[in-house]
Amino acid sequence: VRLVESGGGLVQAGGSLRLSCAASGFIVDDYAIGWFRQSPGKEREGVSCINCSSDRSTEYADSVKGRFTISRDNANDTVYLQMNDLKPEDTAVYYCAGDQLSGDYYWGLKTERYPYWGQGTQVTVSS
Repeated sequence: VRLVESGGGLVQAGGSLRLSCAASGFIVDDYAIGWFRQSPGKEREGVSCINCSSDRSTEYADSVKGRFTISRDNANDTVYLQMNDLKPEDTAVYYCAGDQLSGDYYWGLKTERYPYWGQGTQVTVSS
């Protein structure tokens, strides 16, 4: 199981970025995939998830609702995070994480429930 993030960079406030999480070694549609972020001095926090449980739901943190959109490309085993109207407070290292769907388990935006993690990609939003 391998997850590789890409798409980070430097953008001005109000701009957009699209992050990619490429999966290898598994079928992304069979996994819960979450996006998380961590900025210096802060705990890692959940941003969004897809297939958050067996009901194939999606979730967003309140801080990104209406601005970020998570999606999945099954043909390419890639999960995307489209980030619009970026704010300086969105500056962080963004990670994707995954776990195989199983029964009625709920993953949501809880970091401790995801065993597989990518290396992260830096997003910097200037004011």
